[in-house]
Amino acid sequence: MPEPPPFSPTIALLTISRVWESAFVDALKPLGLTTRKFGLLGHVRGNPGISFSELARRSRITVQSAHAAVASFVEAGLVEDATAHAGAASTLQVTPEGEALLGRATEVVAELDARFAVQYPELTEALRAHMTRIMSGSP
Repeated sequence: MPEPPPFSPTIALLTISRVWESAFVDALKPLGLTTRKFGLLGHVRGNPGISFSELARRSRITVQSAHAAVASFVEAGLVEDATAHAGAASTLQVTPEGEALLGRATEVVAELDARFAVQYPELTEALRAHMTRIMSGSP
C-alpha cells in the first residue's frame, strides 16, 4: 500500500470550504439567494451609498456584473437606487424587504454555524482563535 501524501493545510482547508460552501448554498437557495447575492446585499447594507465600482471591487466582480446584480435587487424590491442619472454617484441602500431577507439569511448562517460547531468543535474554535488574532493585528 502506498504511503499517504504529506498533510497539506491548503488542501485540507479547500476541502472543508467546499463542504461548508455546499451546505451554505443549499441553505440559501430557498431564500432565492446565492453566495454572491448574499455578499453583495450585505455590502450594500453595510455601506449605504457604496459606488458600483467599490461594490464590484469588494465582491471581486466586474462593474457590469455589479450593475446587473443591483438591477435585479431593485426589481425584487431589495435595494433602492436613487442615482439621479448615468454617471452620477450611486446612492444604493437596502430596503426593508432587503433587511428582512438578510435577517432570514443571517438566521440560516447561525444555524449552519451551530451545526458545524457541534460537528467540528476543535476546528471551529481554532478558526475563531485564528481570526481573532488576525483581526487584532497579532501574529
